[in-house]
Amino acid sequence: MAQQQIDVKQLDQAKGSAALTKELLTQAIEKSSSDQAMSQEAIKQAQTELAQAQTAVSQVQSAMMAQQQSQSEQ
Repeated sequence: MAQQQIDVKQLDQAKGSAALTKELLTQAIEKSSSDQAMSQEAIKQAQTELAQAQTAVSQVQSAMMAQQQSQSEQ
């Protein structure tokens, strides 16, 4: 049985998006009392980054599941 290949590039992208999400949420918290508009914008950007991370992880997971199914059918 062949060893599964994980798309490291996609996982690195997810990791980067997650790190940026953390930074944006930290910024939103820090600005929440002094600049609500900036805080809201940081939250919106964090939401976008988190969605990108989730998409990348889901794509890797789907590819792995498809590969497992293909291997089990052989």
